[in-house]
Amino acid sequence: MPEQPQPFDDGRAINHTGAGGGTDLAMDEGESLEKTPGGPEGTGPDRKPRSLWSDAWHDLRRNPIFIISGLIIVFLVIISIWPQLIASGNPLDCDLSKAQEGSQPGHPFGFNGQGCDVYTRTVYGARASVQVGLFATLGVTLLGSVLGGLAGFYGGAWDGFLSRITDVFFAIPVILGGLVLLSVVSNNSVWPVIGFMVLLGWPQLSRIARGSVITVKQNDYVQAARALGASNSRMMLRHITPNALAPVIVVATIALGTYISLEATLSFLGVGLKPPTVSWGIDISSAAAYVRNAPHMLLWPSGALAITVLAFIMLGDAVRDALDPKLR
Repeated sequence: MPEQPQPFDDGRAINHTGAGGGTDLAMDEGESLEKTPGGPEGTGPDRKPRSLWSDAWHDLRRNPIFIISGLIIVFLVIISIWPQLIASGNPLDCDLSKAQEGSQPGHPFGFNGQGCDVYTRTVYGARASVQVGLFATLGVTLLGSVLGGLAGFYGGAWDGFLSRITDVFFAIPVILGGLVLLSVVSNNSVWPVIGFMVLLGWPQLSRIARGSVITVKQNDYVQAARALGASNSRMMLRHITPNALAPVIVVATIALGTYISLEATLSFLGVGLKPPTVSWGIDISSAAAYVRNAPHMLLWPSGALAITVLAFIMLGDAVRDALDPKLR
């Protein structure tokens, strides 16, 4: 029987194909593998690690809910500042001869019970609602974050005192409190309504900020900063606050839509904004009596209110998903 040839007769390794179809390549002496400079995203040697905020922005830009809600909110802010861009009339100009009439050329939404153009009033009504929502949210966030953050950081008697104060405010029904406090206010501006919302809204943000600060201050980098002799103010500003803001921002974003809805509710009940201020809540209140004969009077301002509140809630949900590491 003839002798079979040896596969490794020259002492060199040869290429062979494995069971998976891949090829193992042998290397001569002195030959080395070259490292791929790129690699998968985020794993290359030159890739810098992203922070929580950059990761959140990276996710938000690819979230259609964030894009849609953001465009709606930007549009609302623009028309609240410059309503004349899309409405050339005066919301206070009324003609009783056209009261409760439907859509007409130049007046697509018809007229209300006093003969005022519903389209113009709907556009101008965004100013009061957005103004109340933005300033109320800003005030609630600042006051609640400061008080809750200090309570969570220092603890002790201050934390106990603030907890009892928040319990008292949580026990006050919002609508009942608005009926009692705002019924004695004769000012027609938005500031009494904003002040009322800040007065009863800060405890919620305070609880959120307190819990977030308590969680963050137990992390190793905060303890290391304390061991190195960092002052309390430096730890709060440099280490704790930037890492404790995410839950506060999420709750504040969702609450903004709630405050706009609360303003409309108080105005509907007659204790919020008052004429001649143009507000969706005022128009909804005046249209409630004519809902059978002229439903268009109620449809447009209530629809604008619903879209606005929904946009802010959608924005808050998108921000929550982007900032919560557990949802990644």
